[in-house]
Amino acid sequence: MATLIKNRGQQADPDFTRSAVPHDARMGRLSLSMAWWSVCSAMFWLVVSATLAINYGTVNTLIGLTLSALCYSVVNAVITRYAIASGLSVALFSRTLFGRSGSSLATLIFFATAIYYAVFEGSVIAVAIQNYFPALTLEQAYLLVVLYSVPLVFGSVQRWLDKLNGVLLPLYLLGLVAAIVLTLGTYGYSDAWLKLGPAQGAPVDGWWHCFSYFMGVWILMMYTWDYARFGKREDADYHARFNFGLPFYLFTFVLNGVAGIYLAASIPSSSAVSEVSVVLALLKLMGFAGLAFVWASQTRINTANFYLATVNMQGFFDKAFGLHLPKPAWGVVIGAIVYLLMLSNVFSFILQALAYQGIFVVAWVGIALAHIRHSKVLADSADNAPAIRREGIVAWFLAAGLGIALLQLGGTLAGFSAPVTALASFFLYLRQNQRQNMLAANPGQ
Repeated sequence: MATLIKNRGQQADPDFTRSAVPHDARMGRLSLSMAWWSVCSAMFWLVVSATLAINYGTVNTLIGLTLSALCYSVVNAVITRYAIASGLSVALFSRTLFGRSGSSLATLIFFATAIYYAVFEGSVIAVAIQNYFPALTLEQAYLLVVLYSVPLVFGSVQRWLDKLNGVLLPLYLLGLVAAIVLTLGTYGYSDAWLKLGPAQGAPVDGWWHCFSYFMGVWILMMYTWDYARFGKREDADYHARFNFGLPFYLFTFVLNGVAGIYLAASIPSSSAVSEVSVVLALLKLMGFAGLAFVWASQTRINTANFYLATVNMQGFFDKAFGLHLPKPAWGVVIGAIVYLLMLSNVFSFILQALAYQGIFVVAWVGIALAHIRHSKVLADSADNAPAIRREGIVAWFLAAGLGIALLQLGGTLAGFSAPVTALASFFLYLRQNQRQNMLAANPGQ
């Protein structure tokens, strides 16, 4: 009877938005790897690296990317092990940090950021489709992308996304190799990609700007958490060291970065480097194969964006407003929001919003690491959390406020906003916990 009830609960909530993932629902190494490595393929990784190289120099960019890969792998090793041990999602774990009500903000920021990235990456596919099939309007291409993207996330990580991304991974790899080979064959090899940089010369601290820029994408730490919790405890070392570790980030940041810098420097273009300009250049160079490459790369990353946006929106409205709707309904809502944002042409606003939300995400990561260091209990009971946990809320908002202030000041100080936020949130949270422990041990003081 207990097993029957458990199985019914799993069928009702296959993504475990309301509870920790039980051990018998965990995924094998290969399945979880295929689902997670969808994140490695996106035009974003190629384009942002090329843009950084143009502004700060190729060498500085490669140093920054390598340092970022090392930093991400160290942080995510800690996060991966804890997520696997506890089985908690970002939403459930955030209750232990900020309380039941306070955690809602973390979930809101998570799904809003995932929506923004879905808009970016979905727009890239739409531009490619519309350019290859000019009979379609861009608005129709947007709608087509949303219509096929939403059903992809109706299945769970365990039952569908791993298989889909396992099939699409070879297409991405073959497409990336083909793009480089065709570029070599069409334009020949030039070492100009090694010499990209501003006309006045690359700044000495350019590597730091590249490194700190990638701290703005620490939303991947939350992505890591919500995927890693499906890993088996006996596979924790594999996931911490390989699947969510250094090999993944060397491929995602460094290898994709080198490819992006080389393609941007080697393929002639009359416009500034952007996701759209790279896509149009690839279509011109590769034809239908280029379209297939862009479709595979962007569909893979958008399975993660749409999936995490959907389950976290579901968790947010479930907890904050008691609105219990099935996952497909929330997937449709996410699709509608993504489509409207595509039509609204609000990309400048989205970029600004991502900058501020990135500060809150970095602060969340710092607090999560401090909590893991401070806590000896791996399965902190989210159900027994208070409505508001003062220690977490105070540390979060003070650190985020400091980061936003540095961001507003601009210039050199803005380049320190993310690192300062991470350190401030870590030590503020530890300090708040020490203070709370002292008050608990000496209630009369």
